[in-house]
Formats: sequence, structure tokens, C-alpha cells
Amino acid sequence: MGKLDGKVAVITGGSTGMALAGARLFVEEGAHVFITGRRQEALDDAVKVIGRNVTAVQGDAADLDRLYETVEREKGSIDVLWASAGMGEPGKLGEITEEQFDRAFSLNARGTLFTVQKALPLLNDGASILMTGSNASLRGFPGWSVYAGSKAVQQAWARVWLNELRDRRIRVNVLTPGQVATAKQEELFDEETKRQFESLIPRGEMGRPEEVATVALFLASDDSSYVNGLELTTDGGTTVI
Repeated sequence: MGKLDGKVAVITGGSTGMALAGARLFVEEGAHVFITGRRQEALDDAVKVIGRNVTAVQGDAADLDRLYETVEREKGSIDVLWASAGMGEPGKLGEITEEQFDRAFSLNARGTLFTVQKALPLLNDGASILMTGSNASLRGFPGWSVYAGSKAVQQAWARVWLNELRDRRIRVNVLTPGQVATAKQEELFDEETKRQFESLIPRGEMGRPEEVATVALFLASDDSSYVNGLELTTDGGTTVI
């Protein structure tokens, strides 16, 4: 018996990285998963990796209506919503452009808010909402202030939203990973930067997407039925030393 048997989960940005690992694990635990992504090729590959009980909907934060219309038509309701779509790019204070700010806050903040808000009519009572934060909002990594700010809003939202949704017993938590070895990270970090980040992690190596996926499963399932409003930092101890 799986921890998500018969459940319906929606994972935005689920075609790659940590969210893809989570989607695969959710399906292994009995869920039907809807994933989104901007690139159809990546979505097709993700569907092959997951193998079954998955529906891919191409689009980004501007295509949420089409996503939820698909969910309603095929399954009718949602038990788990993981708002994971996000982006980050470096920008040092004094060099940050308005375009950089708009890109980060449009997806990481605005996109997350409307991902949750537009899902409300479909969310079952007792559903679990989780958002992907970043430990950049907890530790002052130079050059990442815009990204950190666009992720920090989620901690405030979780506290407010769980209070607004208390009558429906819907839980809202934030999954806050640190540096995780993904294809996107390879694009952002050169070898020197990667070594610098690894030096901050007590075990000396990056996390793996599968390690974050198991934490997402905990927050999605009844294992965390008494966990609400938590920011669960999953960074190997980077932010506490």
C-alpha cells in the first residue's frame, strides 16, 4: 500500500530536477500526477521516466487555467499541490536590472501565488500544499539577493494561508532545498562555484533530487498530518553552520 494511494497530485515545473524526482516517487506511492513544463521535449522525456499514471500539460505560470481545466476534466479534484516551478539567476547589488527582478518575482512569487489561488476550487478538504523555497533566503549568498527575496515570500504566505484555509483543514508548508545536483544547476555554476558551494555543505557534496523527493513525499502524505506552516530546510546542514 502506497502513501498516496488514490491521490491526485499537481506538480508545476515537474519535467526536470527535484520536481521530476518527486513526481516519479509520488506515482510509485500510488498517486496520479499532473506535471507542467515549458518545453514539450522535456515533458515527453519526463513521462517516459515516470512511466505511468502521469499527465503532462505544457505551459508556464501563464497557462494555469489550461492546467486546471485538464485536471478537472480528467480527475475532478486535487489532493496534493506542489508549486515547484521557479528560476534563479545571479545579480549583485548595484548591477541588478529591472528585467532580472521582473523575471524572478514574476515566476517565483507571482507564479506561485496564482498556482495556489487558481487551484483552490479543485483542492479537496484536507489537501496538502507545498511550495519550493530556497536556502538562499536563509543565508546571505552574495549575488543572489533578487532570487532570495522572490523565494522568501513563501514563508510568509504559508503562515497566512494555513490560517485562511483552516476550516478546510488544508495544510501549507515550504520545502526549502539547498544546493542540489540538477541539470539547471550545471547551467548556472561553473566548477569553481560548485566547489565553493560544496565547501559549505557538511558532507562536502551536493544533494540529489531523490533526497529532496523523499521530503516532498513526507509533506504530501499523511505522515505529516500534524505539520502545518513549516519551512522544512533540506540542505544538508548548510544554513546551520
